[in-house]
Amino acid sequence: MSVLTLPARLWRARSLVGQLVRREIEARYRGSMGGIAWSLVTPIVMLGIYTYVFSIIFRARWGEMAVSRVDFAVLLFAGLLVYGIFSECALAAPRQVTDNPNFVKKVVFPLEFLSVVTLASALFHFAAGLAVLFAFCLFVYGALPWTIALVPLAILPAALLALGTSWLFAALGVFLQDLRHFVALVTSALLFLSPVFYPLTAVPEHLRGLVRLNPLSLAIEHLRAVVVFGRIPDAFEWGANLAFGLAVAAAGYWWFQRSRPEFADLV
Repeated sequence: MSVLTLPARLWRARSLVGQLVRREIEARYRGSMGGIAWSLVTPIVMLGIYTYVFSIIFRARWGEMAVSRVDFAVLLFAGLLVYGIFSECALAAPRQVTDNPNFVKKVVFPLEFLSVVTLASALFHFAAGLAVLFAFCLFVYGALPWTIALVPLAILPAALLALGTSWLFAALGVFLQDLRHFVALVTSALLFLSPVFYPLTAVPEHLRGLVRLNPLSLAIEHLRAVVVFGRIPDAFEWGANLAFGLAVAAAGYWWFQRSRPEFADLV
């Protein structure tokens, strides 16, 4: 089954996908007093901690730009939002199939939808964090640039990358039980290897090209461009990043479907 048919299949099964996404989100906060409010509280608290450590304790600068602590917080938060989409999908992927044996053995279920559900959950938390960012910017700056309308385009390459990586890790996780530890290590490293706490311009010029190979780098910079700086991302950079995201999604989907016949014997 080609990945090109996936959007149509998702649309036909939109009721099922919607129920699964709702279950995924509710399961995370089930039993907690704060409930879904934690989706707003958690990023705010982490934003405060990171901002305190890097702008006050380490007195980190934003490249060559002179920015206030408030500006630093906004730029940092935007980077964390994009990183969060990828990390949530990647960390959940290795056990995605093994934690749902009923879907594998007893029910005729499109297992590839599980990665889509995880991505939808990650995008829900991204949207919650983005709402906090918008409110904060309105409070501090008094206005938002019109370019915020381009947010979906800015994060589309990162979402495709997360989806393709999720399919890849979900399939590999059936065969490699230790994969989740490797993925946790990689996602932790990406937090610092991506320009979350710094701009790309702060990277030494001879290493900047290498950092740009990280597809999260451009997505982070593009989100900052449309939300914070009111600029339209470079069309060539965005197009190249989108093409890479599509390639990863197609490759991950192909590997997942190729490995799928062996799942029932291993789960």
